[in-house]
Amino acid sequence: MRIVVAAVGRMKQGPERELAERFRKRAAASGRSAGLQDFDIIEIKESRAGDAQRRMLEESIAIANIIPEKAVTVILDGRGEDMTSASFAGRLQGWRSEDRSSVVFIIGGADGLATSLRQNAHLRLAFGSATWPHQLARIMLLEQLYRAVTILSGHPYHRE
Repeated sequence: MRIVVAAVGRMKQGPERELAERFRKRAAASGRSAGLQDFDIIEIKESRAGDAQRRMLEESIAIANIIPEKAVTVILDGRGEDMTSASFAGRLQGWRSEDRSSVVFIIGGADGLATSLRQNAHLRLAFGSATWPHQLARIMLLEQLYRAVTILSGHPYHRE
């Protein structure tokens, strides 16, 4: 199963990008044994539209255009479901067992995501009720993906 992180905005060079890439590489290297592969990050260009609604719509259209047919879509949303790392790993395992070809994790722009993208998501995932900068949300997501891979493969990285 292919894992895609679609994020509005480009992460600049620096420690945040390096940390995100470190977790992406770890997840990709360990993921093969758990049936997960191709951990890709697709950065969506931020809209330059003058008003928030137009920016949100343009960015959501760009995201929708990269989602493969029949992919599971997960949006990061502060009002979404807060789950343990083990539960998150279980969701990935369930989608893999359903022979889903890919899971796309979506991190919207500063103005959010279009209603249609939010309503059609298979899961709205929260990392607590706090608001997180997009760079940290991406790093936390990639770390959780790596953690899920280690849980599924029995690696001792995760401890309860």
